Amino acid sequence: MTTPQPRILDVLDLERIDRDIYRGQVIPTRLGRTFGGQVAAQALVAATRTVGSEYGVHSLHGYFVAPGNPDKPTTLLVDRIREGRSFISRQVKAVQDGEAIFIMQASFHVRDDSGPEHSDIMRTVPSPEEISAEVDETRTVRKALMQEWSEWDIRIVPPDKYEHNKYTPSQQVVWFRSKATLPDDETLHVCTLAYMSDMTLLSSALVPHGHDSVQEASLDHAMWFLRPFRADEWLLYDQVSPSAHAGRGLTHGRIFNQQGDLVAVVTQEGLTRTLQPGKTGVPIRTDS
Repeated sequence: MTTPQPRILDVLDLERIDRDIYRGQVIPTRLGRTFGGQVAAQALVAATRTVGSEYGVHSLHGYFVAPGNPDKPTTLLVDRIREGRSFISRQVKAVQDGEAIFIMQASFHVRDDSGPEHSDIMRTVPSPEEISAEVDETRTVRKALMQEWSEWDIRIVPPDKYEHNKYTPSQQVVWFRSKATLPDDETLHVCTLAYMSDMTLLSSALVPHGHDSVQEASLDHAMWFLRPFRADEWLLYDQVSPSAHAGRGLTHGRIFNQQGDLVAVVTQEGLTRTLQPGKTGVPIRTDS
C-alpha cells in the first residue's frame, strides 16, 4: 500500500498553458474561499518557472484583491519585469473568470556570500516535543482551521511558557512543519514556506481579543527569504501584531529553524472586522 503524497505537492504542481502562463489545479478544501497561502505559493511557483536555476527568490510582495473560488482552477500570468545579472524581477497575476484575485511581485538574486552578516536571536521557548499538539476545544474557528491544515504539525506555544515583549500588545509563538518528508528541492521548500507563512499569522492580531467574533481575511503579504531551510523540519514562527485599528490588523513574523537561524521574515495586514452576533469569523463549507 503506497502512502499518498502530501497535498502541498498538488498545490505546487502547476500546469503550463503557454509561455509564462500556468494553471493551478482545484484543491479540495473545507474553506469557503481559496486559502491565501495557496494562491501566494502558486504565484511564486509560476514566477520561479521563468528564471534560471542560479537565481533564488529572496522576496515577494502580494495583494489579495478578491476572494478566490476554491472550486475553480486559478490561472497565473507572469510578466518578466526585469532581467539583470544579479537580480531578476517578476510580476504574477492570479486570475479566475477573467478577474484578478491576487497580484504579486517577486525578486530573485544570485546568491552572494560577501558582505556583513548579523541576525536576530530566537526567543527562548520550549521545544516542539514539549508542547501538546491538541487543539483548544474552546476555539471553534481555530479548530476548524487546524482540521484544514491536518498535513501540518502546528503547535502553539502556551503564552506562559516564554518571556513576553512588554512593548508589543499582541504576540504569539508557533512551531510548525510539514508532517510528510518533502523532496530535496530548495525552491520547493521556499514555495512551501510561502504557503505556510499565511497560517496562524493573522490570528496573532487577535490574541488579546478572541477569535470567534472577528471576520479574518488576508489583505496583503510580504516575505523575505534570508537563509536556507527545510519546511519538513521544525520552524519557529515568532509573531507580533504592532497594531489593530479600523477593522485591520497588522502582523509581523520572524521564522527561525530549530538551530536558531533566522530564515525568513513576514509582514501581513489583514481584515479584522467585528462581526454581528451569531456569525462566524472563518467561512467553512458545509457541503464537504
